[in-house]
Amino acid sequence: MFETMRSRLTLWYTGVLALVLIIFAIATYTSLARAARERADRSLADTASSLISSFADESNDEGLSSADAAAEVTRDFQFNDRQAFIFDETGRLVAASNPPAGAGDRRSWPSGLEASLTGLLEKVPPGGRLYATTGEPAEAVRVLAARAQSHARTYTIVVALSLAEQSESLAQARRAFCIAVPLALFVASFGGYFLARKSLAPVVEMGARAARIGVLNLHERLPVPNARSELGRLAQVFNDLLARLALSFEQQRRFMADASHELRTPVAIVCGESEVALAQRSARSAQEYQESLAIVHDEGRRLTRIVDDLFMLARADAGQIKPDFVNFYLDEMIGECVRAVRSLAAQRGIELQYQHPDNELLFRGDEGLIRRMVLNLLDNAIKYTPAGGQIRVSLGQDGAGYTITIADTGTGIPAGAQPHIFERFFRADRTRSRNGNTGGSGAGLGLSIAAWIAETHGGRITLDHSDQQGSTFVISLPARSKASAD
Repeated sequence: MFETMRSRLTLWYTGVLALVLIIFAIATYTSLARAARERADRSLADTASSLISSFADESNDEGLSSADAAAEVTRDFQFNDRQAFIFDETGRLVAASNPPAGAGDRRSWPSGLEASLTGLLEKVPPGGRLYATTGEPAEAVRVLAARAQSHARTYTIVVALSLAEQSESLAQARRAFCIAVPLALFVASFGGYFLARKSLAPVVEMGARAARIGVLNLHERLPVPNARSELGRLAQVFNDLLARLALSFEQQRRFMADASHELRTPVAIVCGESEVALAQRSARSAQEYQESLAIVHDEGRRLTRIVDDLFMLARADAGQIKPDFVNFYLDEMIGECVRAVRSLAAQRGIELQYQHPDNELLFRGDEGLIRRMVLNLLDNAIKYTPAGGQIRVSLGQDGAGYTITIADTGTGIPAGAQPHIFERFFRADRTRSRNGNTGGSGAGLGLSIAAWIAETHGGRITLDHSDQQGSTFVISLPARSKASAD
């Protein structure tokens, strides 16, 4: 029953309100009872003072004894809610007023009131007063006993006040609290449940909408009732999450489609060459078999490079590649990369130049990844530079970072393709030869991998310019360490 948030909120709200109302009722009732008692004590004190004064005046009249003065005073004491008693030194009742009577008088006086008052006489301090409550709760009486002097004798004057009216008023207050508190809790719980249901209605709607969103309709979004409220901000966060998921799914679908397209061509070539070789075993020469095996071998190597690049990108997207940062000399590493591709450039009739700095440049990073990044860019430059062209590689230091520039004299990249060259599987010219790769797969993944490596090291790769005279790529890397190499 209390598994829903609406029920739990209503329960907590009602519980807190019940605690507050109960504390308020107890405090109010206690305050009312204390005020009623203080008011009764003040009334008793005034009555006792008046009675003592009258008793003293009557005792001073000539010809009246103390007993006659007491009888005279109590005879004139006529109140509907109180009585007066005068006791002598021995505790004997000298005089008492008549108890209230009448058909309309609903006050109850306890039986044996005089006897119970006699037990209080010894407790009255000399020259002081004593307040006490006697009788059962239904017939409670509040009394005030005080000492008085008459004809060199000490008398005790007791005034008794019936608490029936006070008890009835407090009983009405209790009944009012017993009715008002449960009624208030009922109304508050009903209203709290209604308000909780109305307040959480957007959450229910968002939950229902989120339950309907799947892979096929990731374009849908949760409703945002009020963007400045807590629920509105929550809906906006979920919508942002859905947008990122939609983008991720779209990239994954495009990645899978491009990967299958790139893998289909070499697989078809391998299958076609193998089928031709097997179907014409008797009619083919050894040289033709060698040519077919060479084609199969080249396509197999290309498949291997494509799979390796795909595996690397998948691990990079999943955050599973942990670069091994070490100190190494960046100028020496780039020189090794240039020497590794110099023979390939010479075979294609391309001049390769490396302008290295005069001083050693220490860098902290993953040497293997940096090497792969440079080789990918050199591979692209060699592939798209015609015979007789030139490739220039330079390394320099700019402020707190290093700059690697790779410029070629190739045909350039079309203006419409330049914004997309770092996207996966993008190739500006798909008709170019796939042969002669040194580090890339020929599937449009080389620049994507190079850009990821630069970002991993806190740098970036930019296409400085590209036209009919050639293209220039610039790699910017921060100098992560100035310490000496081990």
